[in-house]
Amino acid sequence: MSIELGKFNRLKVVKQVDFGMYLDDDIEGEILLPKRYVPQDCKVGDELDVFIYLDNEERLVATTQQPLVQVGQFACLEVAWVNQYGAFLNWGLMKDLFVPFSEQKMKMQVGKRYVVHVHLDEESFRIVASAKVDRYLSKEKVDYVPGQEVEVLIWQKTDLGFKAIIENRFGGLLYDSEIFQPLHTGMRLKAYVKQVRDDGKIDLMLQKPGAGKVDDFAKTLLEHIRSNGGRTPLNDKTPAEEIYAMFGVSKKTFKKAVGDLYKKRLVVLQDDGIVLAKE
Repeated sequence: MSIELGKFNRLKVVKQVDFGMYLDDDIEGEILLPKRYVPQDCKVGDELDVFIYLDNEERLVATTQQPLVQVGQFACLEVAWVNQYGAFLNWGLMKDLFVPFSEQKMKMQVGKRYVVHVHLDEESFRIVASAKVDRYLSKEKVDYVPGQEVEVLIWQKTDLGFKAIIENRFGGLLYDSEIFQPLHTGMRLKAYVKQVRDDGKIDLMLQKPGAGKVDDFAKTLLEHIRSNGGRTPLNDKTPAEEIYAMFGVSKKTFKKAVGDLYKKRLVVLQDDGIVLAKE
């Protein structure tokens, strides 16, 4: 089985030397795992999960370090240094990740973070990154359904809201009018599919849609009141920002949950807050 460059591979230890271990690959031959990355008590015959990349002399090398991104994925990475050929990003390994000038949407600056896609350059076979994210998003038909939970990477701010990358494959959009928390490029968080439009574009929302969301939060709010001596100073006059800062939900969801608890006679509403109802 051939190794996958820029990804984790499971390989067998076949030789021990003073400067590390050699791992066997049927196609490429032996690949060095430098001594600094060799796990304690590792011996010939063991199988290891290692990340394979190219060292400074373009030789295959293995590491047990966990990179911040693998080939085929998107990530938000910081620029470590720049030279006359492009920018180099910190991706958690000793050798930094190269972004040629031709793959930069704007000239990258040291210390700033950018969302990039990592892939193998077809000509040099090197692992490189590109900030021209659009071209690497899948154009395949999606099979998401409204309400489905997905993992997203916040990509960039637009006039409508925030673009996001869904599960390392698709582009999506979160609308400003439905965002109740601070967002910034590079954040990874859970979101929900609002709809898949006829043109294939995906609208997202950060809160679980439907009655289930209110039911879930009603339980959370009730537990919060119980664990705080049977009272909370929050009520329908509390600013939406304060509610979101504490619970991560919109004021609309908060008010619906309060109404649900009140109808079930679990709480009593007062001018200065909400208290548990006496049993």
